[in-house]
Amino acid sequence: MVFLPVYDYNQLRYIKRPYVTWGLMAANILIYFLFQSGLVWNFDEYLNRNLGFMPASILANSGSSTDVPAIIAQVPGIKLFTYMFLHGDLGHLFGNMIFLWVFGDNVEDALGRFRYFLFYVACGVAAGLVHFLAQSSSTTPLIGASGAISGLLAAYLVLFPRAKVWVLFFTRIPIKLRAYWVLGIYLLFNLAQVFFRSMDNVAWWAHIGGFGAGLILVILMRRQEVGLFKGEPDTVAAVADAATVSPVEPVAEGTTEAPVPQIDAPTVVVRVDRPKDQP
Repeated sequence: MVFLPVYDYNQLRYIKRPYVTWGLMAANILIYFLFQSGLVWNFDEYLNRNLGFMPASILANSGSSTDVPAIIAQVPGIKLFTYMFLHGDLGHLFGNMIFLWVFGDNVEDALGRFRYFLFYVACGVAAGLVHFLAQSSSTTPLIGASGAISGLLAAYLVLFPRAKVWVLFFTRIPIKLRAYWVLGIYLLFNLAQVFFRSMDNVAWWAHIGGFGAGLILVILMRRQEVGLFKGEPDTVAAVADAATVSPVEPVAEGTTEAPVPQIDAPTVVVRVDRPKDQP
């Protein structure tokens, strides 16, 4: 992983809290620690086999069973949804959740909660289908939220390419970059892995499929008032640059009344909450 995102300077505009993003994170974390980590129960292999997406059996057809996961797996295509909530280990979970935490809230804000959830699921399904087309005979279950989150990254790139993002370069060196650098390198890294295949245990085509779906769907599903390829987000510096000071007539000598400011446009009061370390 070239860049590990830590924080972005990009305020929410339409919602106060990204509840869907928080809910997706909670679902992934709870499923892992309750059922896959071994800390409570250890159903990792069982869940991966029954609810992970296996390209060789895209339409699951398990035999009759009384096991709930096996019964769910009999629904055609259900594994294209359930695989997104399973993870291989703690590092796999953490990597996906940190990307979802940093970039998901602004995409949720730009799409609206319901459309954002549909967008997330659609990107995950598209990722699974592209993985199926690339490795249709694979019997290794596909698990992880990476494909869906790749779609979020594509949406963020289209919506906020100039947002500033704090990242850890090679997970060690803190550096602040524009989003188009971070996410552009992410895409190039995944494309390189597809051709060089240095890590065969990673579903690189699923990442590419989710990213491509995100590029298309965000254009169709965003709020009407949300533009594409926006410039500087609404940070303190941007608000200050856009502000104008209304000229005030000087006070005449011997008068006690305050002058009325000359206003050429409606006066807007802007309240900006910013981190202490932001200029």
